[in-house]
Amino acid sequence: MKKKHHFRLSPARLIALGFFLVILAGAGLLCLPFSYRGEAPGFLNALFTATSATCVTGLIVRDTFTGWTIFGQGVILFLIQLGGLGFMTVFTLISSALGRKLGLYDRKVLMQSAGNLSLSGIGGLIRRIIPFTFVFEAVGALLLATRFVPQFGWGRGIWFSVFHAISAFCNAGFDLMGVNQPFSSLTAYAGDATVSLTVCALIIIGGLGFLVWRDLAVNKFHWSKYQLHTKLVLTATGVLLIGGWLLFLLFERHASLEGMSAGERLLAAFFEAVTPRTAGFNTTDLNALSESGNLLTNVLMLIGGSPGSTAGGIKTTTVAVLALSVLVSARGHTRVNAFRYSIDRDTLRQASSIVFIYLSMAIIAIAALCALDPITLKQAMFEVNSAVATVGLTLGITSTLSAASRIILIILMYAGRLGGLSFVLLFSERRSEPPVDRPVGKLLIG
Repeated sequence: MKKKHHFRLSPARLIALGFFLVILAGAGLLCLPFSYRGEAPGFLNALFTATSATCVTGLIVRDTFTGWTIFGQGVILFLIQLGGLGFMTVFTLISSALGRKLGLYDRKVLMQSAGNLSLSGIGGLIRRIIPFTFVFEAVGALLLATRFVPQFGWGRGIWFSVFHAISAFCNAGFDLMGVNQPFSSLTAYAGDATVSLTVCALIIIGGLGFLVWRDLAVNKFHWSKYQLHTKLVLTATGVLLIGGWLLFLLFERHASLEGMSAGERLLAAFFEAVTPRTAGFNTTDLNALSESGNLLTNVLMLIGGSPGSTAGGIKTTTVAVLALSVLVSARGHTRVNAFRYSIDRDTLRQASSIVFIYLSMAIIAIAALCALDPITLKQAMFEVNSAVATVGLTLGITSTLSAASRIILIILMYAGRLGGLSFVLLFSERRSEPPVDRPVGKLLIG
């Protein structure tokens, strides 16, 4: 008798296929007549919006409030929540509710989707993700409601509070402030501490990652008990936030922060340091950024958040590992150590590959956008970095780009949500290396 061969996609390809199908379904729903206001968006614009929402980016070609009905906004919010949590997380919880047990293949897919370090404990991590997420989003919505309900009334105020809390926690950057002025984001709340700090807190918590949440929940404030991953994430996040805050205060004092009081400057500069961590909201005019501030924003966008989180980008741990490797090389040492742990060479090689892949995609896309549309290098670089790192910040050119440029941005957002390395591996077939040691060749570097 012939044995039956069961075809199974690799975990990376299954996740990629899942996101692709969710995006297509979302685009289809947004094309329905009761999803949009005014002129029909067309399939490409609907696909762009669905990709941006599912990949928790925030780039838009039509204002979310004025361009979409309540139903359309609900579809976008559902895609944001699904994209932030990861569709495999939701699928697993539904399966568990129906009494289906997780097999080895399921655990491998979940491990990659949720960013867990091993197969063990993946079920417990998944069961905690949903409660943690809903608690943080609910608290954020309640805080935002103290501002939005008095301003917009109960119905719209609660909807706005829930929408922005979920969008902020999932690092999506979609907003409904077109009710004041289309494409204005949160610029009306630059001096509002409640709105700004609540959104910042949600962005930071969402960008830490599910694995870090679990470690903090289990070990509380005992730093010595934290895993190496948690220590690197918290350290890198703290350095980027504080360093970015101080640099924005310095760079933007005569630019985007000019004319503000001392308190407003502190608040707006902190928001400028937080939001490039793949969030996509802005409380200041991004076109008013100084050249230094614009470059700093691009760097922070590319770095992004942490692995296994709702954020995108190269990731904090990747940058931290490479920075440690550079310091070690400068001292003439060979082993890279952090917090009394040694970092293996495979991790270093993977970190180098990720940075190279992201930079390669960004450079090619920047050149393509400049060739396809009459935009400046500065605008193209900002838009591409925002897309590939799933940030959502823009200098206001997204809706003016050609169809070809929009397709490029769609691919970048999709690749950024999957992760640069995972996206490349989709198109390559893994083969076992031959058991042959090649002779070592001498090569000059640097």
